[in-house]
Amino acid sequence: QVELVESGGGSVQPGGSLRLSCEVSGPTTSCLAWFRQAPGKEREGIAAIYSGDGGTHYRDSVRGRFTISLDNAKKTMYLQMNSLNSEDTAMYYCAAGPRFPLCMLGTRAESPHWGRGTQVTVSS
Repeated sequence: QVELVESGGGSVQPGGSLRLSCEVSGPTTSCLAWFRQAPGKEREGIAAIYSGDGGTHYRDSVRGRFTISLDNAKKTMYLQMNSLNSEDTAMYYCAAGPRFPLCMLGTRAESPHWGRGTQVTVSS
C-alpha cells in the first residue's frame, strides 16, 4: 500500500518561498506529482517527476518558479516554490501513479494514491 504524507505548508508573504515535502512509503511508483486546489476551484496538477531518471513535467503557471525533486534514498519528494503570489494560495497534495507524466492528470486510474494535503497561504 502506497502512503503519502505532505508537510511544509504555511503562510508566506508575496514574493516569498516555501518548500513542501511528501514522504512516500510502500511500493515504488513510477510517477509522483504535486496538485493544488484553491477555494472554489478545481484541483489541478502542477508538477510531476519520474522516479526512474528524475524527468520532470510542469504546468505552465508554475514553470520557472516551482521545482519538483525526488530523494530516492529518503523516499521523499519536494516542491520548492519561489516568487509566490496570492494565486498560489491553495491546499497542496502529493499523489502517485504508475505512468509518468500521467499521474499529473488526477484520475483514479493514473493517480490512485493521495496524501491528505498541506495548506499554503500567500498573503501580506
